[in-house]
Amino acid sequence: MATTTYTVTGMTCGHCVSSVKQEIGKIDGVTSVDVDLASGLVRVDSANELSETDVAAAVDEAGYEMAR
Repeated sequence: MATTTYTVTGMTCGHCVSSVKQEIGKIDGVTSVDVDLASGLVRVDSANELSETDVAAAVDEAGYEMAR
């Protein structure tokens, strides 16, 4: 089991949070996604280490950006 935290920019509401959770949740091996809207922190639990590129692509698909 792996837990990784990312920072996502541009989220302003509950719909934003739902979109990010949904897209990251589609990544193979993800077991849970927890988003803190106020800080932009996204904690992802997964069965294996995730590719940051895959997570960034999911965040992009949701319409937001990962902070670098």
